[in-house]
Amino acid sequence: MTEQPNTGAGLRGAVDLSGLQGAAGAGAGAGMPGGAGGASAVGGAGGATGVPGRSGAVVEGTDANFQEIANASLKVPLVAVLWAAQLPESRDYLDTVVKVAVGSEGRFQVVSINVEANPGLMRAFQVQSVPVTIGLVQGQPVPMFAGVQPEQTVKQVLDEFLAIAVQQGVVDRVQLGDGDGAGEDEEKPLPPLHQEAFDAIEKGDLDAAARAYKTALKQDPNDNDAEIGLAQVGLMQRTQGVDLQAAREKAAAAPLDVDAQIMVADLDLLGGHVEDAFTRLIDLVRATGGEERERARAHLLELFAVVGNADERVRKGRTALMSALF
Repeated sequence: MTEQPNTGAGLRGAVDLSGLQGAAGAGAGAGMPGGAGGASAVGGAGGATGVPGRSGAVVEGTDANFQEIANASLKVPLVAVLWAAQLPESRDYLDTVVKVAVGSEGRFQVVSINVEANPGLMRAFQVQSVPVTIGLVQGQPVPMFAGVQPEQTVKQVLDEFLAIAVQQGVVDRVQLGDGDGAGEDEEKPLPPLHQEAFDAIEKGDLDAAARAYKTALKQDPNDNDAEIGLAQVGLMQRTQGVDLQAAREKAAAAPLDVDAQIMVADLDLLGGHVEDAFTRLIDLVRATGGEERERARAHLLELFAVVGNADERVRKGRTALMSALF
């Protein structure tokens, strides 16, 4: 049975992985990532990483190796799919998620977990039925959904998940191989300025990342990846250190305060609530006029750039914006 997806940073930590600490193999290191031991398990900054020693769109997760896998999520987003051989549709669904991973050109790596062979992971993730899809960023779980989902829904939810990963500075990619449908010549290094931006994000230097993307756009105004990257970095800069609860209270108390509404829209987008962010600013465009209206409209266009113009939600948002304006 298909169930509705759940996304957003507010759900993080809903899965208790601490029980796996003792079940991991001797090479797993000291528990979940966060200290120097976890960071050292992952490859160098800016390159194709993923689970150490395991390239490709999908890797196998087991009770013995899951700590190592979780460590890899310090650098590259991971998506765990829990399935069972007794339910062939759950195995077929895994193939759907892997297909999306290949289409993303290595922006995340799929972790295949057969719960029948890995009871420790089944208990840790509190699995009641399969398939179950859960993201991992910096070793922390981001619940997505249970049940088989259509490919388009998977893509949309993973777009939101990757936006969360970018906000956390988890931006490396995995090396795809021939078995993933990627030819030997298809895995290309990032352009130098894009690599410079990724490296700066990993170091927490958002100003340097923005400068790199701006330089890339000066060299090529049609560089869509640089445009999206610059928009994402701008979003990270604006929301850095912001208290979510305080921002929401301020916006609720002043529904026509453009600055307050923009801040909550930014936070909504970071949390994966894309349509909520768009709707907030479209309503603000309707309710304001003059300079304030223009500021709300211009900021909404920036958020469209963060998500990407090819996204169906952006297309709908543009239509709604036109209706609000005219």
